[in-house]
Amino acid sequence: MTAMAPVEPTAETTSALVEVKDLKVHFPITKGILFDRVIGHVKAVDGVSFSIRQGQTYGLVGESGCGKSTLGRALLHLTPPTAGSVHFAGVDLTSLTREQLRAQRKRMQMIFQDPMSSLDPRQNVESILSEGLKAHGIGADRDERRELISKTLDEVGLPRWALSRYPHEFSGGQRQRIGIARALVLSPDLIVADEPVSALDVSIQAQVINLLDELQTSLNLTYLVIAHDLAVVRHISDVVGVMYLGALVEEAQSDDLYRKPLHPYTKALMSAVPVPDPVVEETRQRILLTGDLPSPANPPSGCRFRTRCPWAQERCAQERPELRLIDGHKVACHFAEDLADVH
Repeated sequence: MTAMAPVEPTAETTSALVEVKDLKVHFPITKGILFDRVIGHVKAVDGVSFSIRQGQTYGLVGESGCGKSTLGRALLHLTPPTAGSVHFAGVDLTSLTREQLRAQRKRMQMIFQDPMSSLDPRQNVESILSEGLKAHGIGADRDERRELISKTLDEVGLPRWALSRYPHEFSGGQRQRIGIARALVLSPDLIVADEPVSALDVSIQAQVINLLDELQTSLNLTYLVIAHDLAVVRHISDVVGVMYLGALVEEAQSDDLYRKPLHPYTKALMSAVPVPDPVVEETRQRILLTGDLPSPANPPSGCRFRTRCPWAQERCAQERPELRLIDGHKVACHFAEDLADVH
């Protein structure tokens, strides 16, 4: 089967709420007494492109160290991008001044992984949720801000008496609800959720996931959900992107990706997920990856996954594969068509 050309932007992507093009985040490796001599770069994110429509949930998966969290932070400019562009509601965030970017911030918020470390233990809930309102001049006085905060607590399922309490007085699930409320209180359009349930007990994870789902429906929110738990991503996402060593290797509708992954790395990830059917679980083939994740400071030539790929060939070392449209998936693999029926 002949390879198809790289995917061109469509009307769907150009009208997206978020459009990321060739985004790169490189951290300098320095040396010397004053650490003023750059000897290389860690390519945490290296040429990632994708889009998210209004009201959609985009799930981003991959093993630890692949650049997921850095990408999420760069999307909100919490970490400055090295190159590329991020368009939000048609505005190129990379071209804005600090003041212009500040004006956009209330429309883009983040939910952090560990609610205990992301909440100031010296502030009560009212103070934590008031910070953003004060920074953006929302609310004429304390009473008006308190009413906005109380309404947000209702939305995330927390009692209003929580206003005077401190983070250590809550359970892990309640603290994450406070983190969600902090993001919601500014009425954002986009929320980046970085491993929003990984620090929680399994029994609480479903409650938080369902809450995020309900809030998206009622408030028309758009999510970028970063996670390593494939079950979580499948449940909450409309579209899933798979990252490996700073690059996107596959993207597809959630059900399509889980039913028939096309990239060898995605196949390996899916083969590690337990299946509740004992007959299928006993007979299905697992794809075991050899070797360790290469260093992002010195990634392999050509295809970055080739050093661990069971199907790597000579071309993989010489030519970096582009994302191509194959059976509704965007796949960065030279031989994805040949591997389509391999399970």
